[in-house]
Amino acid sequence: MKMKQTIMTALAASLLSGSVWAADIPLRDFFRNPEQTNFTVSPDGKSVAFLSPWESRRNIVVRRPGQPDKRVTAVKDRDLAGYFWKGSDRLVYVKDNGGDENFHLFSVDLKTGKTRDLTPFPGVRAEIVDGLIDKDDQLLISLNKRNREIFDVYRVDLKTGKLTLEAENPGKVTSWGTDHKGNIRIAIETDGVNNTVLYRDEPGGKFRKLLSTTFRENFAPLFFTFDNQRFYAASNLGRDKTAIVEYDPKTGKEVKEIYSRQDVDVSDLAYSRKRKVITCASFETDKLGRECFDPQARELYAKLQAHFPGNLVEIQSADRAEDRFIVAAWNDKTQGKRYLYDTKSDKLTLLANITPWLPEDKMASIKPIQYQSRDGLTIHGYLTLPKGKEDAKGLPVIVNPHGGPWHRDSWGFNPEVQFFANRGWAVLQMNFRGSTGYGRQFWEASFKEWGGKMQDDVTDGVNWLVQQGIADPKKVCIYGGSYGGYATLAGITKTPELYRCAVDYVGVSNLFTFMTTIPPYWKPFLDSMYEMVGHPEKDKDLLRERSPVFHVDRIQTPLLVLQGAKDPRVNINESNQIVDALKKRGVEVEYIVKDNEGHGFHNEENRFAAYGAMEKFFKKYLD
Repeated sequence: MKMKQTIMTALAASLLSGSVWAADIPLRDFFRNPEQTNFTVSPDGKSVAFLSPWESRRNIVVRRPGQPDKRVTAVKDRDLAGYFWKGSDRLVYVKDNGGDENFHLFSVDLKTGKTRDLTPFPGVRAEIVDGLIDKDDQLLISLNKRNREIFDVYRVDLKTGKLTLEAENPGKVTSWGTDHKGNIRIAIETDGVNNTVLYRDEPGGKFRKLLSTTFRENFAPLFFTFDNQRFYAASNLGRDKTAIVEYDPKTGKEVKEIYSRQDVDVSDLAYSRKRKVITCASFETDKLGRECFDPQARELYAKLQAHFPGNLVEIQSADRAEDRFIVAAWNDKTQGKRYLYDTKSDKLTLLANITPWLPEDKMASIKPIQYQSRDGLTIHGYLTLPKGKEDAKGLPVIVNPHGGPWHRDSWGFNPEVQFFANRGWAVLQMNFRGSTGYGRQFWEASFKEWGGKMQDDVTDGVNWLVQQGIADPKKVCIYGGSYGGYATLAGITKTPELYRCAVDYVGVSNLFTFMTTIPPYWKPFLDSMYEMVGHPEKDKDLLRERSPVFHVDRIQTPLLVLQGAKDPRVNINESNQIVDALKKRGVEVEYIVKDNEGHGFHNEENRFAAYGAMEKFFKKYLD
């Protein structure tokens, strides 16, 4: 009788408000793997590859004209992290082991069906240096197999699997850059605080120092000019906002500014490999944007955008001739559709509707918002109100600070946010100080403010929602992952009266132990971490005050904790500490650990379990 009464009450409320019934879409529909996603077109333009679930894991499928779709991988333990074409008869994919982030590279020969582990080294992480798009049988990769803290560069022969050392790391190089011929010409060194750009005028020559910056400054080489004499870089030298510049290594000076903005950073630049021209710069305000310099690229995007009004449009893959493109169109209410666009016939062919089981007309709008912090900063963010309750007041709210923390939330389809909104809960996301894309000053305002002013920005967002009448102050919960998990724990220790419940997902609880358990390849950056977060000895009192595990006596908020056992970034000990400390006080805390996961739950069944637990938890305190 009680269940029937609850259903009737919910249905009546839905009819009165004119909204859909909150739980009309199954949880699994939000979090299951799409049937087809991550489309790419082969270099010859004749085939399309995509990821599709098999045995609940995303595997590669190839689609060729006049032939049935063919699955070419058989991975059962974990979704592939990514893949790309190498020639038109070979694919290379990336996969780790249970979330340890020690990624291996595998090649798949489409003619023979043979799969080869190109980096069969336990505990070693592989990274792509240059895909060598014009050399079908070679790749440049970096491996930390000689020393877990640093990466050497190897040339991989994809026919034989042979690795040839291309550049040995002298000890401080954290990244490598190549020219358009695939020759290593740039290396970035760090001493932990200062970065030095090294350059050589010709392949195999001696590296020389080009310029040095502090970690507070950004100078990131992107790619060479097409004569391989100069290069483009994202730079905030002498600026607050990062701009795209052209740099001359012969004179050691910036030649010209390609594109900049007063409001946000510009950090990406695209080019046509075939026509050898730069095409568009991309940036992000409330939404993704681009500025095209090349008439052909500008015309192409204008033509595509006209087909999809109200959507964001992006070219995600191209063949070598740049005649065929994978086009994505999406918005805040749908992951959208993917198309194959043929420039010669001016024809768009639908490849897939990514999540057709999530009706766009039942999803909520994600609205860009902004508010002022208590010390006068403008904080940008996003507010999602349940569909049919856009004008409602006194709503239950989930406050969702992002991870990173040197990252940002963006406008677009977010299954997590849509799931919460579908259950009747408003969602507030904020780009607190330190979030990237808003310039150097905004980023530096976060230094040594974990749990301090960064947390105040979150609190100020909650207070703004209450002042606007949107939030019911007695029904506000906080949830976040990674740094967002830390912000969750900091929130319920710093302002425990603010939150009705909290969910910590792979979050940091102890800043001292966090610093000692980071992956070995992060150690070159440890000194800059000390400046940004705090030094364990010089700032001992600060880190103790800002570590939630030392203030569990302040926690009065019900807590759910989720953790991957193999997490290399936020060690499981971070979650164990907060859970154990609460249990010692006699406080019950729900704790879910997945042994085959790392930093976040990637396997489908674990996502279902995590969000099922969250739904039950939030319903208890928000409904």
